[in-house]
Amino acid sequence: MRILFISFYFPPDLCAGSFRAGALVDALSEGLGGDVEIDVITTLPNRYASYAVEASKKEEHGSVAITRIAIPSHQSGMMDQSFAFAWFALRTWKEMKNKKYDIVLATTSRLMSGFLAAVISRRMNVPLYLDIRDIFTDTMEDILSGRLLSGVLPVFRLIERFTVQKASRINLVSEGFRSYFKEVDKDNKFVFFPNGIDEEFVAYDFHKQTRNSLPLIVYAGNVGEGQGLHEIIPHAAKHLESEYRFLIVGDGGMRRELEKRLNEFGVSNVQLHDPVSRPRLLELYKEADYLFLHLNAHEAFHKVLPSKIFEYAATGKPILAGVAGYPREFIEKHVKNAAVFDPCDSDGLVNAVRGLSPEIVNRDQFIEEFRRSTIMRKLAIDILSIAESGHLVTIH
Repeated sequence: MRILFISFYFPPDLCAGSFRAGALVDALSEGLGGDVEIDVITTLPNRYASYAVEASKKEEHGSVAITRIAIPSHQSGMMDQSFAFAWFALRTWKEMKNKKYDIVLATTSRLMSGFLAAVISRRMNVPLYLDIRDIFTDTMEDILSGRLLSGVLPVFRLIERFTVQKASRINLVSEGFRSYFKEVDKDNKFVFFPNGIDEEFVAYDFHKQTRNSLPLIVYAGNVGEGQGLHEIIPHAAKHLESEYRFLIVGDGGMRRELEKRLNEFGVSNVQLHDPVSRPRLLELYKEADYLFLHLNAHEAFHKVLPSKIFEYAATGKPILAGVAGYPREFIEKHVKNAAVFDPCDSDGLVNAVRGLSPEIVNRDQFIEEFRRSTIMRKLAIDILSIAESGHLVTIH
């Protein structure tokens, strides 16, 4: 069986999409009872300009062949990201010329990788399996409301409908996505395999020997409009200046705005740090007293399930989460010793951290339920069942 796997991000790139793609390829390459060849088409690491890591353009690991396409440098603007993806799409199309596969697979957050996979699968007349990590058009409608660029949304909705309806099966990483996509396509072809906990988090000891003089609150991840750190950190940190320290690890389109507002508020207890490797990230989590998670106050973010929840929960550390909707329900149901407050509510964050126990708690049950290797193996089995049948398999 031959699988074409398209993912804009792939290890050693540093983001949730990369980690998920790598784990899925590992699960598929186990074969699960048959011979499987996988061609991965991705990009050379490009997630953050402030985090450079080397990778080969061509690699082979047993049955897995990886092709990494160099794309133009880009920041977080829509135009330069669009140009970078267009280049990736053209080079991918060239790579696929005269090749045959049994199934096309794509993991996608911004829709376009899925659309590219849909076009390729249609040309090859083979099944398409989509792993959808975000609702791009819903998010853009929220963020672009009232702006000139909102005029492109009808085009994206047409692309979204074509992509979703072409798929034989669609995995949604959040149950909160289900109602949205059922409006796009009524077929019963949706499954739910979420993000999960990687083995390095399970094996690591996050207990530290000494307490910090001032408790440390750590956020690690993207610093963009979706995370909205600029809307909550400056005000909350100022209120907690003599009680807590903040460490923000990451980069993104709103980092400069965050820096600007921290300066305007005269905040002295927030440190910003560029993205770090995973081994260093584990060390920072160990040093933390609290872990912070936040999504901006947009309706679209009520449906998502941030991958950060899983690695935070694996540490046993107390979690401060400014989320609403499905992610709030998920945390309140599954994660012990987590305080949830409304997005962009700086007073809510202040009250939450003052009332939350700083102790590490046992979350073994959560870890066993959401181990990434287990989830990816189940997803891989479902993908292979579609490839073997050549069409949609009824979901019971």
